[in-house]
Amino acid sequence: MNINTTQDEVQLSILGMRCAGCVSAIEGALTNVAGVTSVSVNFADHNALIRGNAEVDLLIKTVKEAGFDAAVMEGFEDPEIQEQLELNRYYQLIKKATVAGVFGAFLMLADMMDLLPDMTSLSGRWFWPEMALITLAVLVYSGWHFYSGAIKSLQLRQANMDTLITLGTGSAWLFSCVVIDYSDYLPSLAKHAYFEAAVVILAFINLGSALETLARGKTSTAIRQLIGLQPRTARVLREGIEIDIPIEQVGLGESIRIRPGEKIPVDGVLLEGFSAVDESMLTGESIPLDKTIGSEVVAGTVNLSGSFIFKATRIGRDTALAQIIKSVKQAQNSKPEIARLADKISGIFVPVVVGISIITFIIWALIGPEPAVSYAFVTSMTVLVIACPCALGLATPISVMVAVGRAAQLGILIRKGDALQTAGKISCLILDKTGTVTQGKPVLSSIKALNTNYNSDQILQLAASIEVGSEHPLAAAIVEAAENRQLNLLKVEQFEAQSGFGVSAILNNQQVALGNKALMDASNIDLDHVISDLEKLASQGQTPILLAVDAQLIAILSIADSIKADSAGAVQRFINQGLRVIMVTGDNQMTAQAIAQQAGITEIKAQVLPQDKADIVKKLQDHGEIVGMVGDGINDAPALAQADVGFAIGTGTDVAIESADIVILQGSLLKIAEVIQLSKITVTNIKQNLLGAFFYNTLSIPVAAGMLYPIFGVLLNPMIAGAAMAMSSLTVVSNANRLRWMKID
Repeated sequence: MNINTTQDEVQLSILGMRCAGCVSAIEGALTNVAGVTSVSVNFADHNALIRGNAEVDLLIKTVKEAGFDAAVMEGFEDPEIQEQLELNRYYQLIKKATVAGVFGAFLMLADMMDLLPDMTSLSGRWFWPEMALITLAVLVYSGWHFYSGAIKSLQLRQANMDTLITLGTGSAWLFSCVVIDYSDYLPSLAKHAYFEAAVVILAFINLGSALETLARGKTSTAIRQLIGLQPRTARVLREGIEIDIPIEQVGLGESIRIRPGEKIPVDGVLLEGFSAVDESMLTGESIPLDKTIGSEVVAGTVNLSGSFIFKATRIGRDTALAQIIKSVKQAQNSKPEIARLADKISGIFVPVVVGISIITFIIWALIGPEPAVSYAFVTSMTVLVIACPCALGLATPISVMVAVGRAAQLGILIRKGDALQTAGKISCLILDKTGTVTQGKPVLSSIKALNTNYNSDQILQLAASIEVGSEHPLAAAIVEAAENRQLNLLKVEQFEAQSGFGVSAILNNQQVALGNKALMDASNIDLDHVISDLEKLASQGQTPILLAVDAQLIAILSIADSIKADSAGAVQRFINQGLRVIMVTGDNQMTAQAIAQQAGITEIKAQVLPQDKADIVKKLQDHGEIVGMVGDGINDAPALAQADVGFAIGTGTDVAIESADIVILQGSLLKIAEVIQLSKITVTNIKQNLLGAFFYNTLSIPVAAGMLYPIFGVLLNPMIAGAAMAMSSLTVVSNANRLRWMKID
């Protein structure tokens, strides 16, 4: 990517974000860039997704002017490099926490053991100024990233977590310097320096950030696994020679050799050979799929047995794997409605806290016990430290990240964060029939022999031989069945096709006719004895095909688009989840009724035109239903877009997939039930996080301000406040990570 060009969408990695206030600052700055249409900043993953038509250089410059660093995220990130970067940040924060913690512990222990000299003594007059300088050095080393962020935030007339930390620790150091310089004029109870409080606060905050970084790094496991699926090289055939080249150099149309056990580097179509391919990491389907000439293979899947050559049809960012990774990242960046509430609160939270801190100082200074100024300082500083809104900013995005990653591991691609929240609220689920409830293609379901001289293989051999040249879907079902039985086809003479009726030809010197009832009637073939069979098949949603040899009916072949093996079980789960299930199809009422009965669906809308499907969704929505639509075809796209949540079956068309909010990669309806369950669990998890964060701040700020002092004589130590603030963020991250192990079935 040339970062000087403009584009519709760009993802930036952001360095320096530490709270929800940072998110608001970055989003506000980027939104004001000309050409930008939308901005979504993910605090949990430290990146920003920007849509519009703006120069990338300008976007990066804007982020830097807002007090942060940024770089373009392009291509596949190396998961090992990403993991190493996370570890480097973790170790840096641990070092900063250790330096501050060791120095702070030294001061606290010395104070507790009464080893520190009095400020007015001769030794105290040189000891305490030196402590002030050493403390300043520790603050700069362990907290400069906070202080620089606060300065840049102030230049932009904004406030964030860095502002609170800077005010809290900076005022502690300044107040202590004032106490040292003017100790002769202060009462004995006020002669206390808070150097240890300032550095220990930084120790706890850095430790909390380090643990948060370590925990947050685990939330992208699914993405990293997907990225790690693509091999770094490919073996291509050029001028008859096989050579290994970097994956970036593979071109469209290249012939690529795949050996047993190798990962497939790009998408393509088999040219030679056959094999079984494990696609479980992309689809969640554990059973390997057989691949023969003409079969499609997908980047990142694993070849299990045979060797084959395939032609590259999609490379780089166009591969299915690349698109999946892109969609998962977009979903992790998108904000559900519940997250926008947290963003609004976080945006005004910091200024409010600063105001509370100032009011706290004034009240204690005016009516507090002596030394009032000391009490005023301690309480106002504690308010600033404990109120940092890290947990509030993490509450939603960290849960969304984990849930979307978990879904990807299950073979479910969540493309929009809103869908993750809404799926659990669905009250009505509309299912398309063909390709959704059913397999999506006609198959030979049964052969009934009516003449003892012919067995099923002979009947199928005759039918396939006469149909082998036809492109009709029903003919293809018969030919495929013969191929599966490895039957040799017979030579056909005098072939004749009659549109709307069937076909006829000479095989083995016999006149053979294959078609519908009208064809048999035209040939004066008696059907009275099979009328009941034909009616029964039609009532079951099957298409009967009659086979006659020398004007004698010898067999009935039935073709059906059979329901998927798990459709009935999935429908029952939907009903158990309290959903209203409707099957909508363009097929006739009888066939629709038959399929619905097999699947356990009681509500049907048949003979529906493609353009009417979206109207059905709209009418249900108008009656208060929250509608989920499941489809796989181009004709389903409008309804998928209209629905509150659109589910596309991954085996369907690109148009349907692009119109959907959630893609089921392997095509199983049971995955819809899993999405609904995952949605409910995730929303509960987010509410737990938000409730915990709100409860923490609501409870802790009054305590920090000294509300318990008049009753119990208790004041909250600023160092304890720093530890509590750090642990609140870690608690939110840990709670979100529970989603990785919760049972989804």
